[in-house]
Amino acid sequence: MQISLHDIEGQVLRVGIRRAEKAHLPLLIFNGIGANIELVEPFLDALDGPEAIVFDVPGVGGSPSPWLPYRPSTLARLSARLLDQLGHDQVDVLGVSWGGALAQQFAFQQGKRCRRLVLAATSPGHLMVPGKLTVLLKMTTPRRYKDPHYMKRIAGDIYGGALRASPALVRKHLRHVRWSSDYGYYLQLLAGFGWTSLPWLRLLAQPTLVIAGTDDPLVPVANGRILASLIPDARLVTIDDGHLFLVTSACQSAAMISEFLR
Repeated sequence: MQISLHDIEGQVLRVGIRRAEKAHLPLLIFNGIGANIELVEPFLDALDGPEAIVFDVPGVGGSPSPWLPYRPSTLARLSARLLDQLGHDQVDVLGVSWGGALAQQFAFQQGKRCRRLVLAATSPGHLMVPGKLTVLLKMTTPRRYKDPHYMKRIAGDIYGGALRASPALVRKHLRHVRWSSDYGYYLQLLAGFGWTSLPWLRLLAQPTLVIAGTDDPLVPVANGRILASLIPDARLVTIDDGHLFLVTSACQSAAMISEFLR
């Protein structure tokens, strides 16, 4: 990826762009909580077709933390301004986990700029079918990003799927981590507090692909069923993997998404 810094309304964003065929619309990716740009590289390596745009949200990776808290609507607006700078009128959008909330918000708030929508391992927000309490409690702290030994110990429990039995996959995942600040992580948690897309999911006009992992301790597959049933032009597919199936089942995920976007 080509990495660059962009000043958007006074907020500096670290942006990664994977150049590709101009025949396809670019794919704007919203990453998971605490996740820097590099964590999606295994997926991008497997994805055939579109140019991909992904950025570190404020306080994550190489994007400085803002002074004040923000909401998903704030990041949807910043994303639109970033696309203006990059010269893109319209994009396809992929949201992963926490980033799925941003993807839904962008599709709603910037409807004409979002052609197709992919929601991966995500939910309608605060009013969701929750994962196991013991798992959710581990997500209230960024310790897993800062302590490799802790991550290796709990990765299978919180992410499920292939990470349950593969220390090698956990080590591979950790190599891409670029930690920034605890403050930035808690800003992300705060941004999602009280947010839900349930009142307006039926207003989303984009063709939507919802993908869920069958062994996802964080976001049970029931949330994918809710999204697919409420978004008018949506369908649900499942992958026999855990929460991080975009990277642990990168080839399968990328093939599904590439076919849908085409």
